[in-house]
Amino acid sequence: MGLVTAAAATAGATSKSFLGIHQTAGSAEAETAAADTTPAEVVRSVAPVADLMVAPEPAAASAPKAAPAPEPEPAAPVVRQQGPLGIPAVNFAAYQNAERILAAENPGCGMYWTLLAGIGRVESGHANGGRASDDGKLFDPVIGLPLNGSLPGQATIYDTDGGALDGDTVYDRAVGPMQFIPTTWNQYAGDGNGDGVADPQNLFDSTLTTAKYLCDGGLDMRNVAQATKAIHRYNNSMAYVANVLAWSAAYSTGIEPSPVDLPRIH
Repeated sequence: MGLVTAAAATAGATSKSFLGIHQTAGSAEAETAAADTTPAEVVRSVAPVADLMVAPEPAAASAPKAAPAPEPEPAAPVVRQQGPLGIPAVNFAAYQNAERILAAENPGCGMYWTLLAGIGRVESGHANGGRASDDGKLFDPVIGLPLNGSLPGQATIYDTDGGALDGDTVYDRAVGPMQFIPTTWNQYAGDGNGDGVADPQNLFDSTLTTAKYLCDGGLDMRNVAQATKAIHRYNNSMAYVANVLAWSAAYSTGIEPSPVDLPRIH
């Protein structure tokens, strides 16, 4: 609350107290004017001061915090089906994958997965029973014997890759579950799992490469004579051809091949 005070500065003025505040009154007129001030006038004189006493604006409400983003759910594990006659699931997936890719890239070849499975069974026992990760990478590399001509019917092939694929700088060796020599691998290598790398020790890559190699030259795998030619080119042994075709038929029918259909491969 404000208070208006009248004061006179005259010689000999008397001093008095008003509302506890020591003042000097100069004349009777000044006292009369002060006494005649009505409460309404006091209110009017204080009003401008009251107008300045504006209530503070309420603080702006803070924006609610955004809820934290949910944690991404872990990827579901790959669930694959085992193939006929105990083909490991990852091998089965690799054989079927190569068939799909060849059907799109080279439909005239007529590639079928059971033929690739027959080769995989004969060459490495389906990568030693499917010892590979879900993306096809072998847990243990498959590397063949040195091609030094020491076995009956074995060719002598000196090193062609500086040991980059087979670890041998003297002789070449067949590599991977489908057993490619380095020169053949480098010519036909395929990326079956789409990771940008063609790796002979990967089931998807090596199986696709096998399919490409068999189809080379315009051969049609639906023709028995042409399929036989392609398999024989893969391994120069008619006993090998008989074993591959016997296992391919077995995977098509679900019936184990007879021993007479599996001659010894020399």
